[in-house]
Amino acid sequence: MEPMIDRIGGEEQVHLLVNHFYDLIETVPQGRTIMEMHLKGHGLSHVRPEQFNFLCGFFGGRRYYHELHGHMNLREIHAHVEIRRQDAEDWLAVMDRAMIETAVGEKERGEIMATFRRAALMLVNVT
Repeated sequence: MEPMIDRIGGEEQVHLLVNHFYDLIETVPQGRTIMEMHLKGHGLSHVRPEQFNFLCGFFGGRRYYHELHGHMNLREIHAHVEIRRQDAEDWLAVMDRAMIETAVGEKERGEIMATFRRAALMLVNVT
């Protein structure tokens, strides 16, 4: 089967998705807590390229994040951040909206969101 990155439109689409996602994070109410998390960490300028690097590999393309950091372990990447269930749900809602608004196909979006949901809930570390 064709890699997800090719099914959604390649690296250009991943760039579009990541940039739109963070534009939403910076402007919609559901993004406020996520934005605050990033501001406590490496900041927003750091996160756009890192998410692009991660998602390219995650979607079956070039593994830029792994090339730079030697791993793609989500728990390790987020270990310094307190993540509540609501934070995971907010992230998922904003990402789903970003995929809809950047025209990711419905079938691909469904597959991606199912995987993202499992990953996001696995990262919840505060009750």
